[in-house]
Amino acid sequence: MESPARTLSCRLAEHVEAVCQHYLSDGRRCGNYWIVGDVNNNAGRSLYVRLKGPLSGKGARGRWTDSATSEHGDLLDLIRAREGLTSFRDTLDEARRFLRMPRETTTESCDRNSGECDTIALARKIRAESQPIIGTKAEAYLRSRKITADLSHAPLRYHPALIYRESRDGLSRRLPALVAAVTDNNDEITGIHRTFLDPARNVKANVESPRRSLGAIRGNGVRFGPIDEFAIIGEGIETVLSLKSAFPDIPMIAGLSAAHLAAWKFPAGLRRLLIAADNDSAGRNAMRKLAERAAAVGVEAGMIASQGKDFNDELRHIALERLRLRLVKLLPMSDFEESRRS
Repeated sequence: MESPARTLSCRLAEHVEAVCQHYLSDGRRCGNYWIVGDVNNNAGRSLYVRLKGPLSGKGARGRWTDSATSEHGDLLDLIRAREGLTSFRDTLDEARRFLRMPRETTTESCDRNSGECDTIALARKIRAESQPIIGTKAEAYLRSRKITADLSHAPLRYHPALIYRESRDGLSRRLPALVAAVTDNNDEITGIHRTFLDPARNVKANVESPRRSLGAIRGNGVRFGPIDEFAIIGEGIETVLSLKSAFPDIPMIAGLSAAHLAAWKFPAGLRRLLIAADNDSAGRNAMRKLAERAAAVGVEAGMIASQGKDFNDELRHIALERLRLRLVKLLPMSDFEESRRS
């Protein structure tokens, strides 16, 4: 018997362009694809949805990929990400609502859960196979970007030869990589983020997508320090480590993309949050969305956008102390005091 999820996925694929017009209305058709910025419906060309092809299998219509974050899936995954749904039952109900199908009342199981468990297990395996970052190419890469934060207790490791697969032709090779642990609010590892590095130089690898995530990323993040009442959250690892260089004692989180930043789950006890956005429309939109969610649950949120492309770009072009002063003046929070004296 075909699973409810597979049935709904095929039904959605039959109406793929209507799905895109409804959930990704700021995108547009371009040949055989629907093009948009990301799962949050921001303008751009990073995410593409296949409009032609069979209903399932290789090259199926409705399959989508975000080349900036390596997120991918079918139209059910797209709906779950776009609507910020955490329950797969809610995702199925939303798909039925769109298709004007009756809502199921019986308990449903789906092999996606086991698939997600498999990716989490693989992510943990890769992290376990990685080595401490100190003294490695991964540390040298971060130091070359003027990051001075202490990395000895950071959730970062190094893999000297991690498999990298090209998304277009499927060919693979091994590259050195910075491996970051993604954790939830219970400090459980739910995934990893990989930054593939150039074997000869201290820069990112010259490949189609040098940054890739694996596992359950949405709602979680790379945490630098235990979160109590106050934290700073940004997008990329380099961005957050740049801020950590300025304020070593403040806990911080890297959301890993604009879409994931907007969907980050607030931990219990959080009272104040500073959201540090990249200087682009996706970053600013994600910052506003996260601030709105924070206000709805009683978390005081401050917002700041980088004056460069991102905060690492800002760090590399201005003095560290100027970056410190700009953030210190932003909010009159006692949380800054200890870092201001350091």
